Amino acid sequence: MCYHKNNIYIVFPQAENKGRDSMKNFFNKYFINPMAAMAQGLFASLLIGTIINTLGTLTGWSILNDIGGFASAMAGPAMAVAIAYSLKCQPLVIFSMAAVGYAANVKGGAGGPLAVFVIALIAAVLANLLAGKTKIDIILPPAVTVLVGGLLAIFIAPPIGSFANEFGKLIMWATTQHPFVMGIIVSVIVGILLTLPVSSAAICASIGLTGLAGGAAVAGCCAQMVGFACASFRENKVGGLVAQGLGTSMLQIGNIMKNPRIWIAPTLASAITGPISTMVFKMEMNGPAISSGMGTCGMVGPIGVWQGWVSTGYSATWFDWLGLLLICIVLPAVLTVSIDLAMRKLGWVKNGDQKLVIAK
Repeated sequence: MCYHKNNIYIVFPQAENKGRDSMKNFFNKYFINPMAAMAQGLFASLLIGTIINTLGTLTGWSILNDIGGFASAMAGPAMAVAIAYSLKCQPLVIFSMAAVGYAANVKGGAGGPLAVFVIALIAAVLANLLAGKTKIDIILPPAVTVLVGGLLAIFIAPPIGSFANEFGKLIMWATTQHPFVMGIIVSVIVGILLTLPVSSAAICASIGLTGLAGGAAVAGCCAQMVGFACASFRENKVGGLVAQGLGTSMLQIGNIMKNPRIWIAPTLASAITGPISTMVFKMEMNGPAISSGMGTCGMVGPIGVWQGWVSTGYSATWFDWLGLLLICIVLPAVLTVSIDLAMRKLGWVKNGDQKLVIAK
């Protein structure tokens, strides 16, 4: 804001700063906070369920597989409820979001989480506009939530799923390239998809990603999860290490939106571990294709590699086990932390940039 008098310009920055703060608050309220809350909803359902399911598989206790399956099936409702909670919706709107999340996740397919975010956000905002403004408040807001969310799920979620599947075509193209190039492209893309609000596991399953390319995908996912877990240890301690290392790197999506540079370290790490996987250790993932897009979530990715050895009758050598350990755990940790330290020295990443904030 400027004031002109006698050819002297006096600048008043308050208005400009106020506008900038308003935009920042809007972005935080409707994008960063809901996205972070959605990631926590995904963690509390699908990823906790995956960990429990893995324990059931390893121990042979089928009851754990059942419990894990129940939790995983509730991913859509959990994400939508978390989004509504972050927006401080009235209780009836939050409760009705379960139906919206279920519909959006099912209809969204591989793009389920992204569909849930878009649809739940729109439904919650509309319901909030009506809350407390009518004499039938106990009926209208939750009804609008379910109707609007259901319609959007039917008409919007499938195109979002189709958009997510386009990444599958890019991955399939990459599998036809030289192993070195393939290792970089597949590892980076699948790793990025794992952290984004789309289902890398569903994409890998839909295109049947196994073999050498499957191994590269496992490398990329592990680079993101183990990388973020270790790089952010100073901020998140043991809880964050476990949540991201065995859960999901998507927990960082809110922080990535604030400072995208924090994503450079694990992504560069994946570009390094991918070709090492395909060229040096020739690590193949011949277990279920869905395992290629899971990384260290419940250790599903490494276990998938081991399952492939068993199912094909391959007798793994010490070199194979060394490769599995280096690609999935050691190299992602060492490389990401090293690159992250360099980023911090450059001032691109600051203390607190990767701090996980639990919704309250």
